[in-house]
Amino acid sequence: MIVLYNLAIFLLGVGARVAALFHPKAKAFAKGRKRIFHELAIRFERRQGFLVWVHCASLGEFEQGRPLMEALKERFPDVRILLTFFSPSGYEVRKHYDKADYVCYMPLDTAANARRFVSLVKPDLAIFVKYEFWHHFARTLHKNNIPLLSVSAIFRQDQLFFQSYGGFYRNILKYFSVFFVQNDESVRLLHSIGIDPVKRAGDTRFDRVYQVVQQAEEIATAKRFKADQKVLVVGSSWTEDLDVLIPFINEDRLKFIIAPHEIHEASLVNLERALQVRSVRYSQAAQTPDLEEARVLIIDNVGMLSRLYRYGEFAYVGGAFGKGLHNILEAACYGVPIFFGNRNYEKFQEAVDLINRGGAFEVSDYPDFKAKYEMLNIPENFLLACEVTRQYVEENLGATRMIIDYVVTTSEIRPA
Repeated sequence: MIVLYNLAIFLLGVGARVAALFHPKAKAFAKGRKRIFHELAIRFERRQGFLVWVHCASLGEFEQGRPLMEALKERFPDVRILLTFFSPSGYEVRKHYDKADYVCYMPLDTAANARRFVSLVKPDLAIFVKYEFWHHFARTLHKNNIPLLSVSAIFRQDQLFFQSYGGFYRNILKYFSVFFVQNDESVRLLHSIGIDPVKRAGDTRFDRVYQVVQQAEEIATAKRFKADQKVLVVGSSWTEDLDVLIPFINEDRLKFIIAPHEIHEASLVNLERALQVRSVRYSQAAQTPDLEEARVLIIDNVGMLSRLYRYGEFAYVGGAFGKGLHNILEAACYGVPIFFGNRNYEKFQEAVDLINRGGAFEVSDYPDFKAKYEMLNIPENFLLACEVTRQYVEENLGATRMIIDYVVTTSEIRPA
């Protein structure tokens, strides 16, 4: 199996170099790894203090590792952090992240690369986020007695680790010092294959999103638009989501704040034309004297969605009719019922959990959405859904603190 694994890594490298001739992302993947060891040799020539290596596959995993890095820097200002990415989509966006002392790509997982990387960097602690299980890097860290943590991990029965032919991949897990997993099912699955250092910590994203929500500033325009009326906030909507919502919006039952995923002019114009009720763009709202009379506020900028959910009694989060559901935690932190499409949400644990508990509702089309909204419009049902969502968030806070406490009690990291 190790031969097949090494062959797959080799082919990945070759494929990336070939694809780099045609695709910008592949070019970034290949080019970004060319001078890694040269730059690492310069950066880590001298040993300076406690070093934590945090590895994320891409941008989503970065958001799970981010609370840990920020908590480490706050509690231990002198700790150094090396942040690595596997994917260009993570590296290109976060290569200047200010809480990391150095950001680079992770070299491909070969035995030689792993040995060279660890010998140059000499981390005191390694943290791999969620699905990152690399044989040679994990084995090399283990051989060098460097603790390796897996955080915000989640496991499913259909993964290779739990198949009769998955012995090679199960052995990778044995190189980890401890797993901080998101749910009880992950604990059960790991125990079933003899992996015992497992702690149910939850998802560190809850801590990050909750912190952002608690520190969020008021949006005066949104507050003025809402007035004293009920609002449904639509976040990251795609065309398929709006096809479900627009017939309902045109019934003029309540107000809507819509933050489309795409905000180029053609999309905004198409949305405005489809609406039969009065709408105002956010960019024009300040000059609209009777803004409170409008029924729809269209957000034609980026960056404020997490703050907008506070103005809603309900939330709808887009993406599930397409490639995948967008972030519902920002809405959940405000304790409101959440709607989303019914096609592509199952891989998001929080969506599944909230559906099972009665705080979120998947919808197939306009009649389905309308029926579920009317059910929630009954006061006792609405209050129950709000309480369920609020409690779910509160139950899942604290993963960051649990992990940091573990690091403090099991390593030589100390405050300055």
